[in-house]
Amino acid sequence: MIKEALQYIIGLQQPRTEDINGKKYYFKDGAPMLVGGCHRCKEIQLSTLSSLVDYIKEDMCADFQGDVPKMIVHVASETNVRLVTQFNSDMARWEVVDVNAKVPEVALNRFMEQEAFIIQMQSTFLDTPDKAVVMKVAGNVEDRTVANYGDDGVSQKATVKTGLATVEDVIVPNPVTLMPFRTFHEVEQQEIEFVFRMKNTQGGVSCALFEADGGAWKFRAVHEIADYLKEELKGMDNISVLS
Repeated sequence: MIKEALQYIIGLQQPRTEDINGKKYYFKDGAPMLVGGCHRCKEIQLSTLSSLVDYIKEDMCADFQGDVPKMIVHVASETNVRLVTQFNSDMARWEVVDVNAKVPEVALNRFMEQEAFIIQMQSTFLDTPDKAVVMKVAGNVEDRTVANYGDDGVSQKATVKTGLATVEDVIVPNPVTLMPFRTFHEVEQQEIEFVFRMKNTQGGVSCALFEADGGAWKFRAVHEIADYLKEELKGMDNISVLS
C-alpha cells in the first residue's frame, strides 16, 4: 500500500496531460496549464506588405468586432510575414494573416543556355552597372572562345564582339554585384555578390551566376522589412514587430 502511494505521488510530479471538464490541461511540477480548446480562424492570404498594413489599420478592428487582442507581426523570412495573436486564455495563438511575396523564379547556381540567361537578366534583375557589363559580355561572346584565365578558379577570358567586324579578348568580370527581384517590392531589393561564369558546351556558350555572399542578403532583407513595418505601424501599441 505504501509503495503504491509513493508511486502515485511520484507519478503526479511527472509531466502529463489530463482532461478536466472537457478541457485539456498540461501538468508539470504539479502546476496545471490549460492548452488547446482554441477555435482557429482561417488566415487571410495576402501578397504585399502594404496590404497587410491596410488590413491592420482599417479592417482588423471590424473582424474582431472591436475587441482586438495584442498582435505580433512576425517577419519569418525575406518572402513571408505572419500576423498572429499573442497567447490567449487557452495558451494558443491565432494566425490572422499570412503574407507571401510574389517574386519571379531566378535560376542560380547552375549553367543555362546563353539566350535564356540573357532573358533572365533582362526580366528579373534591376538595372545596375554590373548588370550592363554582364549583359554585354554574355550577349556578345564568341562561341568556343571561353577559356580559364589564371589558376584561381574564378578568372576567365573570352572573345567578344565589339563592333560590326571587330572582336577582342576581355576578362570576364568577377565578382559582380547584382539586384535580382527576391523580396517584397515595398523594400529595396538587396545587392548581392555573384560569381559569373561561362563555359563552352556542344550547344554553344552557357552562363551561370553563383551566389557569393553565403545568404547574408536574406538577413538584411528581413531587417529592412521589419523596419518598414515598424515605421508604417508606428503608434499602434497593440502591435509588436519581430524579426
